[in-house]
Amino acid sequence: MQGNLNEIDIRSILQLIELGQRTGELFVEAYGINSGNTCGGRDNVRDSLVYRYPYRDKRSRSCDQSWFVFFSNGQIIYAANTDTSLSRLRDFLRRYNEEAALDSITNLSISATNALEYGYLWTLLENHILTPAQGRSIIQGMVRETLFDLLSLHQGSFIFEMGPALAPQLTTLEIAPLVTKIIKQVQEWKQFHPHIQSPNQCPVISDAAQMREALPENTFNNLNRWADGTTNLRQMSRYLNRDILTVARAIYPFVQLGLVQLFYPNSSLNGNGLGECDLDQGFKIPRVVCIEDDMTVGKTVEAILAQYGYEVTALMNPLKALSLVFHLKPDLILCDITMPELDGYEICAMLRHSSAFRQTPIVMLTGKDGFIDRVKARMVGATDYLTKPFGSSELLTIVEKYIGPGDPDVPEPDRVLAEVIEAEL
Repeated sequence: MQGNLNEIDIRSILQLIELGQRTGELFVEAYGINSGNTCGGRDNVRDSLVYRYPYRDKRSRSCDQSWFVFFSNGQIIYAANTDTSLSRLRDFLRRYNEEAALDSITNLSISATNALEYGYLWTLLENHILTPAQGRSIIQGMVRETLFDLLSLHQGSFIFEMGPALAPQLTTLEIAPLVTKIIKQVQEWKQFHPHIQSPNQCPVISDAAQMREALPENTFNNLNRWADGTTNLRQMSRYLNRDILTVARAIYPFVQLGLVQLFYPNSSLNGNGLGECDLDQGFKIPRVVCIEDDMTVGKTVEAILAQYGYEVTALMNPLKALSLVFHLKPDLILCDITMPELDGYEICAMLRHSSAFRQTPIVMLTGKDGFIDRVKARMVGATDYLTKPFGSSELLTIVEKYIGPGDPDVPEPDRVLAEVIEAEL
């Protein structure tokens, strides 16, 4: 059984495997919506089952990501992406303070040519570093993570090959109830768009003073511990032993209010499965930052651009905005001219001195339609300017001019502020 995901979805594939009580391996390969890249199509997908993980190393430059799911008699044994590092397992071991145990393993207790992570997990079990209950909990978490990503896919290729079951087996999971639960989570996840778009995103507190005022001290300290700009939402869910939806639901209100910012690290693949934006390399939603001290204007810009499929963040503190812009790495910057402490001309000049923003379009927002203001804006390196007040058509025209249209499939943001679940953090 093989094909493309525009012909059959993951849920249907899993149902067929369950109904047929099949034993074997499902390989799924995603590719970017905009790239038009099929990564070699069905022939290469078939080849990948022969070369296993070395194949992933050679193909990762052109494909977004790929996964294996292992079955026995129509039930899931184990699931993972095809990255060969152990960062995901290390994250799960952190729950039990055993992450360092991986460093002491020299020989695996089982053959792990097609499931290296699984082989290490079994070695930890046989060395009595983990209990069977802990091992089952880790595998269940890994399977749920993988299915969450697979059931979110719409484009890619797949192939299912029957064969011997992955052995030994610690647990098996029924497909139907698991898929029903995760489909519901995927649907709920869409409510967080565009404020939260991916488990890969790393939260960072943008205004610690306001956060401290809004939260009990213990809750603030816990959130401050995780929102360090290097730990992504998926890792937080692993460390806290909570599903990704619960973590996102807890942090969502603060992201809406601008107290917490989310960004994708741009460093190379670090192997934790989803920690370095590897799902999003094939398709990148245009990102806009609006530096504007007037909250009304900032939120209006957010609402307009988010409606048309842009990832947009309004920053109201010009001093803090400079550091956050380097984290967010936007495709376009909207910057108000008249602001306290640091005006738009100064911000634009500082950004242009950095090699990271020499080519980034910077559009100045001004309440004055004067020749002098235009000249000053050009002198500090501004790309263009927009006179306030402006409507949605004027804003969209200038944004599309420099970075193109947004993603039409990104839904409008949910305007209802989610209830804060402090206990989860």
